[in-house]
Amino acid sequence: MTMNSTDIFFLIGDLFQWTFQAFEFIGNFVNYFFILLIFSGLCYWMTVQKRLNNLSNVPAEVNEGKGWYKEKGRQIK
Repeated sequence: MTMNSTDIFFLIGDLFQWTFQAFEFIGNFVNYFFILLIFSGLCYWMTVQKRLNNLSNVPAEVNEGKGWYKEKGRQIK
């Protein structure tokens, strides 16, 4: 049995078609998983950021920035 280049290319093509059938089985589950992972990570980071913002005493808005205070009554900037 001899294989020429056409047989090899068809073998590679059949291998790819067989491999990519897994994507039909998986469908959009991987996409939904990553969307859920990113959304939950964003929610987690927003709660951490809110906690860190409450710990700081630097003004969040520019128009509130009469001066930055590390301790009450002591100006940093």
